[in-house]
Amino acid sequence: MSNVTAQKSLSDYDRVQEAADFLAKRLPTAPNLAVVLGSGFGGFTEHFDAEITIDYKDIPHWPSETVVGHAGQLRYGVVGRRRVVVLSGRAHLYQGYNHQTVAFSTRVVGALGIKLIVLTNAAGAICHDFTPGNVMVIDDHINAMGKNPLVGSHDERFGVRFPDMSQAYSLRLGRLAETVGASLGISVVHGIYVGVLGPSFETPAEIKYFRTIGADAVGMSTVPEVIVARQIGLEILGLSFIANMAAGVLPTPLNHLDVLKAVKQAVNPLSALLSGIIEQA
Repeated sequence: MSNVTAQKSLSDYDRVQEAADFLAKRLPTAPNLAVVLGSGFGGFTEHFDAEITIDYKDIPHWPSETVVGHAGQLRYGVVGRRRVVVLSGRAHLYQGYNHQTVAFSTRVVGALGIKLIVLTNAAGAICHDFTPGNVMVIDDHINAMGKNPLVGSHDERFGVRFPDMSQAYSLRLGRLAETVGASLGISVVHGIYVGVLGPSFETPAEIKYFRTIGADAVGMSTVPEVIVARQIGLEILGLSFIANMAAGVLPTPLNHLDVLKAVKQAVNPLSALLSGIIEQA
């Protein structure tokens, strides 16, 4: 985490600006859309014609430690009329990062002038009507992480202190994802995502509770990024690939490698879905 701990005297805003300036000097044109690839979604990069690839470890202050299934690279390319930055991997709270570090990449995206972000993840299904292989458009979320990236001193240069979360996810982009999915024969569903701290998987009792309060799928990311993206005024699409049924729904134990295997098997349709959304967004 050397990039994160370096130059502690700098403010969070200064760190974000240094990273954004570093990238702006290396990208041929200003990007206008960002995609964050969650666990197992890295296969999308095989279908993405990247003009430039930059390792996270080379970007000032960027958290470079990743988890299995995350490449730890930023790629730039053009898809249709969109100039796209693809982030292969994200920082998680369960890795020991603080909430400011987890929010860092989203703030840099905003500092680059990007106005639209697509956040992807692999999730476990809480809703009995879902099956592995579904793609869930996130209509709303529940923050069960016990953390919020906006806690602490406020810098108004990042946005308002109390961002509105009543419609955090774009209805327009959600409908687009459904339309593109239907054209590709991909089962796209809608639901509420609950974000948990991790890294342990949830207990059956916790899943029962989450179902009671309205959650349809569960994962360990995305929520902090959405909160920050709302603060800086980005349009947001959240997509969860349903990789498994959550704890207690089926009698089988949960395993992260099984999650990655499920997503890997679906890499071609998922890549086609993402490409179609980007082209029409």
